[in-house]
Amino acid sequence: METIQQVVSEDAASVEKLHRSYRQILHELRKVIIAQDAVVEQVMMSLLVGGHSMITGVPGLAKTLLIKTMANILDLRFKRIQFTPDLMPADITGTDIIQEDTATGKRQLVFVKGPIFANILLADEINRTPPKTQAALLEAMEELQVTVQGTTYPMDRPFFVLATQNPIELEGTYPLPEAQLDRFMFNIVIEYLNENDERQVVQETTTLKQPDIVRTVTGEDVMEFQKLVRRVPIPESVLRYAVALVRAGRPSDGGLDFVKEWVNWGASPRAAQYLVLGGKARALLNRRFNVSIEDIQALAYPVMRHRILSNFHAESQKITTDEIIRRLLEAVPTPKSGL
Repeated sequence: METIQQVVSEDAASVEKLHRSYRQILHELRKVIIAQDAVVEQVMMSLLVGGHSMITGVPGLAKTLLIKTMANILDLRFKRIQFTPDLMPADITGTDIIQEDTATGKRQLVFVKGPIFANILLADEINRTPPKTQAALLEAMEELQVTVQGTTYPMDRPFFVLATQNPIELEGTYPLPEAQLDRFMFNIVIEYLNENDERQVVQETTTLKQPDIVRTVTGEDVMEFQKLVRRVPIPESVLRYAVALVRAGRPSDGGLDFVKEWVNWGASPRAAQYLVLGGKARALLNRRFNVSIEDIQALAYPVMRHRILSNFHAESQKITTDEIIRRLLEAVPTPKSGL
């Protein structure tokens, strides 16, 4: 395993570039987005890892605006799909159409790419379309390719799916299957602003002010940062803690009474993978070159809340997955070293 000193010395320029880019991104975002620091940080970590994320929140909290602004700052090709009950898989992936060659008069099938062929794809209100259409995203999210009529088309890189969900209006929605939820690195919950921040939002959005967004980071930069994240070392004790935390949330593995009582299915191994990768990204954003227990604990909620499947007993007692995660953090012992 590489030492911290090796990472610092060999990648010092890349690390400094990442911090400079992050400051620039935050500066540009602040022209449009008020507060929501935790949400912005989690979206940024998702991009640095190369994972997809879901943002859950009630209407009007700037979920769509945040994603659009981030794509604009990053100078990446952005597409938006408004998910509706009548949306078909071909509306996302694209389809073959018959075109006639004007010179020869011959007709042939030509593939017309759908909006999924972008660097950042906004899947707006993803739970408002049927499972068949939701599944059209699965191959692209996991394999970075799309197969149509037996032909496979590679996606451009980097490629991110940032989806939004409305948690309060359930009529006319189709809950995402667990297999698709598991492919999202984070489930980011966006909350109401405090009074001062909300007053600032109202003041700045009811004038003629039009912020000028400067594009600061390219797709090549993002790919470079993703490689840098994976070079960050993690202590063996922290790695063991991340795995133990995930395993403790499974009724078959944990042996914890509240898990057996409230949980049907625990998180998959992807949860531990994303805890570690997210911890590496968080460490870099906070100017550290190693992953700490605090990084793992801070990311437990966005990584695990959509991967733990609670049962009827939990619902009847109004026990949320966040409450289960809180108890897991209390129950799983932390390494004595602290790192």
